[in-house]
Amino acid sequence: MTAISPNHQEDEVVELRPRLLGLAYRMLGDYDEAEDVVQETYLRWHSAIQDSIRSPEAWLVTVTTRLAIDQLRRSGKERAEYPGPWLPEPIATDVTQLTSTTPAPNDSVELASDLSVALLVLLEQLRPEERAAFLLREVFDVGYEEIAQILERSQDAIRQMVHRARARVHAGRPRVSLAAGEHQRLLERFTKAVIEDDAETLIALLSPDVVLASDGGGRATAARNKLFGRDRVSKFLLGVRRKGGNQEVRLTHLNGEPAILALEDGVVTSACTLEVDNTGIRAVHIMRNPQKLGHTLAPTKDLL
Repeated sequence: MTAISPNHQEDEVVELRPRLLGLAYRMLGDYDEAEDVVQETYLRWHSAIQDSIRSPEAWLVTVTTRLAIDQLRRSGKERAEYPGPWLPEPIATDVTQLTSTTPAPNDSVELASDLSVALLVLLEQLRPEERAAFLLREVFDVGYEEIAQILERSQDAIRQMVHRARARVHAGRPRVSLAAGEHQRLLERFTKAVIEDDAETLIALLSPDVVLASDGGGRATAARNKLFGRDRVSKFLLGVRRKGGNQEVRLTHLNGEPAILALEDGVVTSACTLEVDNTGIRAVHIMRNPQKLGHTLAPTKDLL
């Protein structure tokens, strides 16, 4: 057996950063927190006795997962007391780089995008360990035996955990997949209807049970509670647009899906993503918290 040189091993460790960052971001829904977790993982790696580590990748994934779980537990009280709906931090993604190197192995989960805001919102329903088990298995295709070692549980417990999480995620996802490009077309028609103050068209695009969540974080004006139904959601959206003045509206891609940015003097003031299915737009997620808009312009290239 050929020994792995220290330099080769270090290159391997550095190349794993996008995978670790992708895991941490999906766990936390916060890019800066995810970067902190990965930084701490590397600090621990460099202070560890590396000769005793058989698999650097397994070691790094384990540490990243456990640190993310700890961070989620610490932030639980803060999120429970958050002013209004809490939404994950949106990140710009380059549409040409969205082919995942680790596709979800279970198609029945119906993940339109394993990075989407809609999925991250669903993951908030799961306990930290459930979220970790689900992501490791369904997104990163980690085996049950390895997940059991990471979470220090039996394989049977992990299988049950993944099964429960999968069922909850599946229940919250669209039942019917849309044709390629339909999400983009719906978003363009939605944007046009809002800009042109066309209530009739906007209402027709919304699903009967549409829900809107707006995250201002107490730092920007936003709906303090979720809004339900076509009438309330359409009135809110058109009302916000009328008060918005001459803000620039830009179509982009956030979290792997089509999205809308509103800018004022070149500064992003809001980011909007849609969850869509065969009934129309079933959810509208609007980020207005300025502390969560810092990664919406330049595509994030170092994240799987």
